[in-house]
Amino acid sequence: MRAQLARIDAVLVQALIAAALSFAHLHDVASAAGQDGWKAWAYPVSVDLLLVAAWRRLRTGDAKAAGWCWFVIALTASLGANVATAGLLDLDQVPAWLRILVAGWPAVAFLGGTLLAHSAPGPAPHEDTEDQEDAPDPAPELPAQPAPEPTPAPPAVTVPAALVEHARKVAAEHHARTGTAIDTPTLRARLGVPAPMADAIAAHL
Repeated sequence: MRAQLARIDAVLVQALIAAALSFAHLHDVASAAGQDGWKAWAYPVSVDLLLVAAWRRLRTGDAKAAGWCWFVIALTASLGANVATAGLLDLDQVPAWLRILVAGWPAVAFLGGTLLAHSAPGPAPHEDTEDQEDAPDPAPELPAQPAPEPTPAPPAVTVPAALVEHARKVAAEHHARTGTAIDTPTLRARLGVPAPMADAIAAHL
């Protein structure tokens, strides 16, 4: 437990030192760019607040791209001030482009903070319930229809032997006269029997 507290305390101390140094560098750059008095102290506050808002969006929000965009902008402003005050920039003769950046920073910070803090809210939970209530009821399920019963086969036709012999004579006569085998419709017409009986006689020929 003590080791964990020691690590947390070390991180907090490091964060406080880094924030204080960055805060002072941003103040010095703003003051050198012509923003004196309380305005010079407001610049580092706006940069740190934009960093916090962007980091919060990255941790909890859905629009990760917007969070990363504004986080990089705020981090660039903070690092730029640290590098500028490290001897690379003469604070007594600040270039015009830096004065323009410092003068335009409040509008940029306001835009970023507004977009990060006031995102479009998601749909309320009760809206889904209302949509479900308005949805039409599902169609009732119909009972399964029973499978159709198979059609019983027609009963077998019994053909008398005498009728078969007579049919053979008729078929032989037809073949001798036409040279072709007799077909079932012709056989039925010659014998004068029903269609099932004619089929059964033709099966015996």
